[in-house]
Amino acid sequence: MAFTSGEYRGYDIDRSVVLFSMIDDFTEVPCAISSDAMDLLDGARRTAPSQREGQFMRLRASIEQRAEDKFAKSELEGKPAGIILRSIDFR
Repeated sequence: MAFTSGEYRGYDIDRSVVLFSMIDDFTEVPCAISSDAMDLLDGARRTAPSQREGQFMRLRASIEQRAEDKFAKSELEGKPAGIILRSIDFR
């Protein structure tokens, strides 16, 4: 099983999450990480929405590693099933 980087989808200001995807072989897996989780991981407080893409790109390796860990444990949520990363996932 090859779990690799997908696409950066953008910042959803209404849900306060960054949307991205991962690829499991040939299947796209929708993913999201909360703003709070990214700020915790980055050691930041209340990063501006306009800076979320840059923050995600800086933290991408750590974020994707945690997404891969949750995928391997079958910790999928929602419909369609995907990965949601929260602050608790980085403590």
